[in-house]
Parts: sequence; structure tokens; C-alpha cells
Amino acid sequence: LFVGINPGVRSAETGHHFAGFSNRFWKLLYESGLVPEPISYRDDGRLPEWGFGVTNLIARPSPGIDDLEPAEYLKGWSILERKIKKFKPEVVAFVGVTLYRSFCLRADATNGKKLCVGIQPQAIQGARVFVLPNPSGRNANFSYAEMLAAFGRLKRALSGR
Repeated sequence: LFVGINPGVRSAETGHHFAGFSNRFWKLLYESGLVPEPISYRDDGRLPEWGFGVTNLIARPSPGIDDLEPAEYLKGWSILERKIKKFKPEVVAFVGVTLYRSFCLRADATNGKKLCVGIQPQAIQGARVFVLPNPSGRNANFSYAEMLAAFGRLKRALSGR
């Protein structure tokens, strides 16, 4: 289950996940081998064909996360936990270190360790936690090669794929 923070403006306009012009999510899915063919945001409804789902922590669209309120995060975590309990994904993949940082603050789970991409020691409702870099073109913290490597590690972490 891929989890984003909230829809951006373009995603809200199109009604599709990760639809920003500079968002590389769909390209990374294909190039990492997580999906067998090139797809775009218009194909987000096809993710279940490959055993994936996608959701957001917060449903309200915004131009950026600075517009989100703490209460929205709290409500979102409650809803997300119910979704995870219902659908029982093998892995919950947080799309962005910022989202994982929010989870850690809520769960008091960092133990003073530096946050990094990849598999994490926590679980949510029995699902393993994996952190991916935010694939937005605005993310200057990771190169495309680093993003692709992280998506590739997710592929290897999934059983039977």
C-alpha cells in the first residue's frame, strides 16, 4: 500500500494520484520493476492488478504540506490504520520521509536514530513499514538514481514478486 501525505493541486484536478507534472512516481514504479509496463497517473486504478493500492494520509488537497493542520494528521492516521486493518497489505510504503517522520512522532518510534529510506523496524497492524523518497520534482534531497534504488529495494523486500 503506497501512502502519500495528501493530494497536490494537479492530483485533485485530475482525480488521480501522483499526477504532478514533475512527479516521477509512475516512472519509478516501472523502472524499478514493481510494475511490468510503463504507466501514468491515469492508470492508478490499475495498481490492484499488480497487488498494490494507493491512498493518502489526508484527503484534502493543498499546494503543499505547510497548509495542513495537525488535527488533519491525527484524523488521517486513524483512517489509515483502519484501511490497513481492513486490507491487510504486506507492506505500507510511505512515499516521503516527511510522512514517515510524522508517523515516528506519533508513535514515538525514532529512538534517536536518523530517519532513512528503506525497510523500517516498525509495523502497522501487522504490515511492514517501508520508506520511499518523495518522487516530486521539488524533492532535491534525492537524485533520481537514489529514488530508483529505493524503489528497487522495495521490490526486493516484497515476497513472491
